[in-house]
Amino acid sequence: MTIPATSRDSQSAVASVVLLNKPFGVLCQFSGGGARPTLSDCVAIPDVYPAGRLDAESEGLVVLTADGALQARITDPRYKLPKTYWVQVEGEPAAAQVAQLVHGVSLPDGMTRPAGVRIIAEPLSLWPRDPPIRMRKNIPTAWLEIVIAEGRNRQIRRMTAAVGLPTLRLIRWSVGRWTLAGLGPGESRIAAVL
Repeated sequence: MTIPATSRDSQSAVASVVLLNKPFGVLCQFSGGGARPTLSDCVAIPDVYPAGRLDAESEGLVVLTADGALQARITDPRYKLPKTYWVQVEGEPAAAQVAQLVHGVSLPDGMTRPAGVRIIAEPLSLWPRDPPIRMRKNIPTAWLEIVIAEGRNRQIRRMTAAVGLPTLRLIRWSVGRWTLAGLGPGESRIAAVL
C-alpha cells in the first residue's frame, strides 16, 4: 500500500517515521533512472529519506524519516540500535559456524562486532518471494535470526559467506523496536518515534 502524499501525512512524517516493507528488487533510493523500481514506487510522502539501506536483493524493513538527527541515531553504530534479520542460508549450520557468527567474523574491512544468532524455523508470517529463491535438490537450507548493531555494506551476506553458509534470502525484520508486523511487501505506515 502506498501512503498518499497529503499535507497531513507530510506533517506527520516530519515528527514520525515511515516504516516500509521493501520488496525484493527495489532500489533503496528515490531516484533510479527508471530501469528498476525505487522507494518512490512504494512511498509517496515527500522529503523522507531512508535511515540505512538494504541492497536490491534484500527485503524487509526500511525506516524513512525527514529528521536528519533521527537518521543519524538509527544508522550510527555508536548508538548500538539492534537490527534483526531473518536469513535463509544454504546448508545446515553447525554449532561452530553459529559460534563464529556470534563472536565476530573477520571480513576484509575488519572484524564484525559480536552478534545475536540463533537457528529458527521458517517464519510463519513470511510472504512468498518474487522471484523465488534458487533451490538445489541435494542441498538443504536453514533459517537464522541474526541481530547486529552495526551496518556495513552487505554485512550479513558477507558474514554468512565467510563461515560457509551463503545467504539465499535476507529479510530485515526490525530496527530497534520498529518491526514489519502487519506490513506486506511494498506496504508502508507512519509510526511514532521510539
